[in-house]
Amino acid sequence: MYTQLADWHGPGPWILLIPLVWIAVVVLVIAVLRRTVWRRHGCGFGVGVGAAAEHPLAVLGRRYAEGDIDAEEYRAKRAVLSESPRDDARGGGAR
Repeated sequence: MYTQLADWHGPGPWILLIPLVWIAVVVLVIAVLRRTVWRRHGCGFGVGVGAAAEHPLAVLGRRYAEGDIDAEEYRAKRAVLSESPRDDARGGGAR
């Protein structure tokens, strides 16, 4: 009995594989969730998904391309969206 305990040298280097397996499982679960559930609900990491994240000028250009608005209305709305904000709109007050 004593010789059997004396010959045992511990679990060996394979014990290092256990944390690697758990890390792989966590990465796999996150990858599956990102491809299925989170994408369906629009929960991205810095990536806008859907119409809510679309830039207003892009929406205007799409509407013009689809024929919803004419050239005159497109130019007028683009000018309004492209102009810089005025001081009084930001609460600067009268001078």
